[in-house]
Amino acid sequence: MKQNGEVTGTLMLLRREFEERKTAIRCRLAEFAAVPREEYFYELVYCLMTPQSSAVNAGKAAAMLQQADALHRELPLADMLFRKEHYIRFHNTKAAHIRAAREQLPRILEALAASRDSRELRAWLVDNVRGLGWKEASHFLRNIGHRDLAILDRHILKNLRTYRVLRALPASLTPKRYLAIELKFARFARQAGISMDELDLLFWSRETGVVLK
Repeated sequence: MKQNGEVTGTLMLLRREFEERKTAIRCRLAEFAAVPREEYFYELVYCLMTPQSSAVNAGKAAAMLQQADALHRELPLADMLFRKEHYIRFHNTKAAHIRAAREQLPRILEALAASRDSRELRAWLVDNVRGLGWKEASHFLRNIGHRDLAILDRHILKNLRTYRVLRALPASLTPKRYLAIELKFARFARQAGISMDELDLLFWSRETGVVLK
């Protein structure tokens, strides 16, 4: 276990790193809060494509589908996701998830309009939208302006392990385990004086060099 002085020093370094990137991170969070309702579908599409695929490629593919008007047009989605310039793994399955989300969109938008409770909405999305797990539902809600939901991908978990928020990386993430780690992440964020959303983007920027979505 780290001594108090070592913990304080580690948090000071983390806060210093955050100060260097704070403006870019907070601008990105403001952009999420300003996403118009008519673009929610493409934010959902992006999150449906991210599991086991590059976030950069998912962003490129989502932009391509938006330009092609995938919400209103029947397109060869699997073939489009398979393209080399933004290759998405499991493109056939994810294409099916995108089609299902398009059919469900009125119901999804209705649920989003009916509640601002982020955790309630996340549970609903996980239960009702094919292809959305806890991480993806958290990611989608964060990308349309909801706050204080942990997006527990491997990069975030690795950083939580580095800061000894976790003793070891979990072999799997059941809903119960996800929520337990989210509570630990929230406690660490309060200790650091940096919100979970800001820490998420800070940790990701370490991996990529930029503040991604």
